[in-house]
Amino acid sequence: MVRVLFVCLGNICRSPLAEGVFRRLVDEAGLAAQIGADSAGTGNWHVGQPPDPRAQATAARRGIDIARQRARQVAAVDFNDFDYMLAMDSSNLRDLTRIAPATTPARLQLFLDYAADAHTTDVPDPYYGGPDGFDRVYELVHGAATGLLGYIRTHDL
Repeated sequence: MVRVLFVCLGNICRSPLAEGVFRRLVDEAGLAAQIGADSAGTGNWHVGQPPDPRAQATAARRGIDIARQRARQVAAVDFNDFDYMLAMDSSNLRDLTRIAPATTPARLQLFLDYAADAHTTDVPDPYYGGPDGFDRVYELVHGAATGLLGYIRTHDL
């Protein structure tokens, strides 16, 4: 099984949306038995909490339920358990790189590396903004999730 971990700062906005969108695409492709996904944060402020209500509403408007997800912090075992650890922004990627064991087999990358038309490298953090920010995040993660699934299908399955 190919395993993907989506990583942001607190694991309540961007990475839960990315996980939800990617899982939906994987399910629609009939690949749930071959590709797994999870999300985590580099910080521990929200551990155990559900995704931000605005993230949940954004996902729900598109028929994706992320309400049962719970925030967690990246753990040392993640670097061995996941094939891809995809950061939402360059700050998250620096944090992952700093704490990663030298021998990690996981690919540490920016998630938007897989987006064809993102025109940016970082998924902006919508936490302090309004609902429009969450819609923008959805658009970015949907594009990247689509590209990631295509990449995995071509290179890993």
